[in-house]
Amino acid sequence: MFPQKTIIIVTGANGQLGKEFRRLAELQMEMEFLFTTRDTLDITSPSEVFHVFKKFRPDFCINCAAYTHVDRAETDSESAYHVNSHGVTQLVNACQLYDCRLVHFSTDYVYDSAVDRPILETDVCSPRSIYGKSKRAGELVLEQSRIDWINIRVSWLYSTFNSNFVKTMLRLGNERTELNVVNDQIGAPTNARDLAGVVIKILRSDLESKICQHYNFCNLGQTNWADYARLIFDRSGMTCRVNGISTEDYNAAAPRPKWSVMSTDKISSAFGVDIPEWKESLYSCMDELITS
Repeated sequence: MFPQKTIIIVTGANGQLGKEFRRLAELQMEMEFLFTTRDTLDITSPSEVFHVFKKFRPDFCINCAAYTHVDRAETDSESAYHVNSHGVTQLVNACQLYDCRLVHFSTDYVYDSAVDRPILETDVCSPRSIYGKSKRAGELVLEQSRIDWINIRVSWLYSTFNSNFVKTMLRLGNERTELNVVNDQIGAPTNARDLAGVVIKILRSDLESKICQHYNFCNLGQTNWADYARLIFDRSGMTCRVNGISTEDYNAAAPRPKWSVMSTDKISSAFGVDIPEWKESLYSCMDELITS
């Protein structure tokens, strides 16, 4: 008899992280993936969630579904909370009923900590934006639940897929001779492919002492948005000039954390993860974009 495969539901599978899981799934012979989108599984619908869980009886649910429109959330808080909190509640309820473990993703926006060292998972959460508050509300759903969960807080996510800062800079660099980019927000970009690979490793781990925990994940090092853009243009051979401006001058609708440099020591030690430096991962992504 063949060993039974681990069954994994991935929600939000059309997002950039979900698409990275699609790529990796083909290599995971011992795992069976069900990729769902909003059209096939609306996580805010109790009936849809329970129908899918009852039919497939997953061992894990990887929740990539989220409301991520940071500025729009300031005037559309109902939608942000509906997906980022109410949707998590529906997944938690189904996971509890069908004995499924949940891997969830959150954001550096839950911290907004003014510190001069990498942010720890134990640091106080004090989100200022509606987006950050809605993501923190989803975390509280996990903390108050009785299921096995892992929550991974991520910063500055990008990928070869969908819209993100890297692809936006490549497009604008072809259209303009100069750009104004914020230079006083400090953080670390996260390659979605690196993140997906770490999650696959987590699913293979002995999780007994590592569940019901928050973990930070981002690529190593730090930068600001303006220097990040300059590196993108330099790597791609573009001559677009980057003018560094302040957050106040950019005048976005939603407040952004000024410091988003997160410590990844906890996830590295818990799961034996080797995390690449951010420039290394960025170059890998860009080389694929430029040659495709």
